[in-house]
Order: sequence, then C-alpha cells, then structure tokens
Amino acid sequence: MITTRADISRARRIVVKVGSSSISGVNSGQIEPLVDALAAAHSNGIEVILVSSGAIATGMPYLGLESRPEDLATQQAAAAVGQNVLVYRYQDSLDRYGIVAGQVLLTAGDLDDPNSRSNAQRAVDRLLSLRILPIVNENDTVATHEIRFGDNDRLAALVSTLIGADAMVLLSDVDAIYTRPPEIPDAERISLVAPGEQLSGVEFGEATRNGVGTGGASTKVSAARLAAARGTGVLVTSASRISAALSGADVGTWFAPHLNE
Repeated sequence: MITTRADISRARRIVVKVGSSSISGVNSGQIEPLVDALAAAHSNGIEVILVSSGAIATGMPYLGLESRPEDLATQQAAAAVGQNVLVYRYQDSLDRYGIVAGQVLLTAGDLDDPNSRSNAQRAVDRLLSLRILPIVNENDTVATHEIRFGDNDRLAALVSTLIGADAMVLLSDVDAIYTRPPEIPDAERISLVAPGEQLSGVEFGEATRNGVGTGGASTKVSAARLAAARGTGVLVTSASRISAALSGADVGTWFAPHLNE
C-alpha cells in the first residue's frame, strides 16, 4: 500500500485528475508537460488513468462562447464538440511516446448501477492490461443536473475506488491546500492530513468560477477524504508540479489513506 507521498513513484496504479482551467484556453499548452509526466510514469510500468475535465471549456470557443454556459442544453452541446477536440489534443501529444489513449465517459448513474459499474471496471482493467492510457470524463452530453457528479474531483475519487488505485493525484492551479485562501499573506501550506483529521480552523475560499471550472479547495478536500477513507492515498497539488508529484517529491498536500486492520 502507498502510505506516503514519497511512495507514489512505486505505485502500481495511479489516477491523475486535472481541472479545466489547467488544460484549456490560455493553458492548453500545459497538456504537453502533463503528458510528459504521465508518459514517464507509464514507461516505468505504472498503470495511469487520467481523469480530465475540460470538454465544455474546450468546446466553448467553437460555439462562440466567452464564458461557461448556464443552461444544460448548451453545456451538453459544448461538451459534445469539446470532448472530441480534447481527446485529440491528448492523443496528438501521446503520439510522441507511442502511447494510445482510450476514452471512457461516465455518468453518476453508471457508477450507482451494479451492472454498469461492473462493465466500467472491466473495461478500464482491460484497457490497462493492454497498456492503453484511459482518459475518463463525465459524460456531459447526456448527464442531467439530477445525476451529475458535481465535479470531476469526486469522479476521480470514485474511479480510484472502482479500479483499486494505489494513489490519486488531484491537479489544479494551486500547489496545495492552505490554511486560508493562498492569496492571503498568512496562509500556510498544509503538508499532511492524517486519517480522520478534521482540518478545524481551515478557511476555504469560494469554489472556482473563472469562466471554465467548477471546483475549488473544498471539493478537492471532500474527494480526497472519500478516496483516503477507502484506502487510496491522495496528493493535491498544481498541474505545473505533476512531474515532481509522480516522482514522490515533497510537494502539495498528502491525504494519508486509512489502513485496513
């Protein structure tokens, strides 16, 4: 079992989640260094699953939209266009390493239904056994408000449990979880969150509303707690530090997994 961040480099199976704002718009160029890090882990024999947001954000310019649409139908339309472009960008970058991506789109209902859940698990396991890199996203084109995951941090946690990941890495624009919003001068990085630790006194800012993303520190903490409670250690850090994160460097915030007695 992976119990510390230093152990990440020897994990058997890792889920990496990246947020919309980190790989779309002006940051679309960050896909290549992200792929560089994933390919390095892949070449070391680690089974890597990428949970990637960004379908809606990537599709927005093609629909002439400057901000994330509020209505479900337009979100679905943007996702239909953007998912195709997003996976193409990943595959184009992965081609440099001879790695093939496999697209996996899920809804919350898929993971609630035992049959669909079993099918999803079997499909991902088979992709990994074939050395394919699964790229998972919420199926925004068919999801409704009532059955959505809410954010892909939670989706990543559920996928980690589904496929028995040793570790999960949640990437955003912020390098760690802080005691207060990081733009406040006296904010301090939280290096370690022990199993069951309540983080009392920690102040989270509002969920990100930067025109493309929907998550924030609180969603990452919730998702990290969910995965850690089920035995998967979680590192929260920034997309720019993915290479260091996968090498086991002392970056980000580590949520230690609950150990089964």
